[in-house]
Amino acid sequence: MFRIGLTGGIAAGKSVATTRLAELGAVVIDHDLLAREAVAPGSVGLAGIVEAFGTAVLAPDGSLDRPALGALVFADADARGRLNGIVHPEVRRLSAEREAMAGAADADAVVVHDIPLLVETGQAEHFHLVVVVHTPAELRVRRLVEGRGLTEEAARARIAAQAGDEERLAAADVTLDGSGEEDTLRAQVDTLWQRVAGEVAQEAEADSV
Repeated sequence: MFRIGLTGGIAAGKSVATTRLAELGAVVIDHDLLAREAVAPGSVGLAGIVEAFGTAVLAPDGSLDRPALGALVFADADARGRLNGIVHPEVRRLSAEREAMAGAADADAVVVHDIPLLVETGQAEHFHLVVVVHTPAELRVRRLVEGRGLTEEAARARIAAQAGDEERLAAADVTLDGSGEEDTLRAQVDTLWQRVAGEVAQEAEADSV
């Protein structure tokens, strides 16, 4: 199994890269989706969030009120740290389960962990390859405002809540430029896939000797 950690700042173009990797044959484990599963109604994660932040973060149907929680944590580093301490261990447990399933199905699988907070959570050393989709912060602000309807203040707050560009780039084994057209980014992913496929083939050949 070849394990890739994929990350990038919000609105950097990471979803384009993960979609293309899945098309090429990678098993993509989306940690954002796992984070939702980790706080689903009835989960240990949701119970921990309610204990830490109160019932004001619950919607009327008992599910997590994400806007209410977001308003509490995006501008408060301590609150964000408490939230991460609840959610991240559950996400890691779920991701390990998914990875084990992929490995059982195909010992030579390329498993891509799509982790927005890979650098922030200190997971860079856990992968054969760390891939960062990089787009300058000012362009990401514009994408969030024009493409997702955020105010500039909200966009900057979300970017500030993540690792800085320099910190993220320092952890990268491979950097993909997400600042241009989507087709350009997809072409970079294709080149990366050729490299990874070659390394996987070499490992399989070595194991067979």
